[in-house]
Amino acid sequence: MDKRNMTTYWTIQTKSKWQEVQTLGYLTGNRAYVDEDFAEAYHWMMTQMKERIPGYAGEYPVWLRTERPDLRRSGYLAKGEQGVLLKVTLDAKDVLLSDFQAWHIVLNNCYMSLELDEDELYTEEEIRTSWVLIFELEQLKASEIWGEPLDLQGVTGKVPINQLTCVKEFIAR
Repeated sequence: MDKRNMTTYWTIQTKSKWQEVQTLGYLTGNRAYVDEDFAEAYHWMMTQMKERIPGYAGEYPVWLRTERPDLRRSGYLAKGEQGVLLKVTLDAKDVLLSDFQAWHIVLNNCYMSLELDEDELYTEEEIRTSWVLIFELEQLKASEIWGEPLDLQGVTGKVPINQLTCVKEFIAR
């Protein structure tokens, strides 16, 4: 592992998920937590991970943030739920970055554009093909719709417990 390419990410998990990680020795995503309405979008993301992350083995995504989340804010977990903030150190090549807001285009099965459109109609194939733009961070920054700053997020597959370098327990607000 080349330490020069190591990057810090953050993920919020439930306390029960953290207990599972300690038992298994690694963190992965879980199909049980994917809303049925978003299953197709998740499978599309997993296909992208397979194409773009060397060694990715098809696990459900672990969602990562590039900035440390502010635990004083609400919305990370259900109010009152016990959670953990995990600091994750990974090689940058093992994380597929996208824009959090642009990801919602995929979740909502919409056409992804870098410029304002006049309500054009798109085929299902054109819609799906457009989604890869969520990974084109420089193009997103320069676009009239998205611009800077981007709200970066990442996905990865299995994270060994030794790459979780800090654990902070909290109660969700």
